[in-house]
Amino acid sequence: MASLNVGNLGEYLREQRRQAQLSLRQLAEAAGVSNPYLSQIERGLRKPSADILQQLAKALRISAETLYVQAGILDERDRDEVETRAVILGDPSINERQKQVLLQIYESFRKENALSEGEPPADEAQSTK
Repeated sequence: MASLNVGNLGEYLREQRRQAQLSLRQLAEAAGVSNPYLSQIERGLRKPSADILQQLAKALRISAETLYVQAGILDERDRDEVETRAVILGDPSINERQKQVLLQIYESFRKENALSEGEPPADEAQSTK
C-alpha cells in the first residue's frame, strides 16, 4: 500500500469543498467530523482513515475511490477496477446471477491481459504484497 500523500489530499479536498460551495464548518458537519480536524486534513497535518475519507466523499458527493487515490491508498488502476465492479453490481436492470457472471468474465479478461503484458494476475500480485 502506498504512503499517504496528505498534502495533495488536503489541497484536493479544499478544492472539492470550494467547488461544492461549502464552508469548512458545513462540510465538517455533513461528514460528521470536527471542524478543527477537517481543517488539519486540508492543511496536510492529519492523515484521515479510509472511513473518514468515505464520509467526506459522501458529503462532497464524489467517489470515495477518488479520495483513496488522492490519499495514496489506491492506485489509479485499482480505482478503475473498483469503479467497474461497483457499476456492474449497482445496475438494477440485470439480476444477481447475471452480475456475478459479468464479474467473472471481467476478471478473466483482466487476468488474460495481465498475462499477455507480462504482469502477474491481480490475485497473485495481491498475495505477494
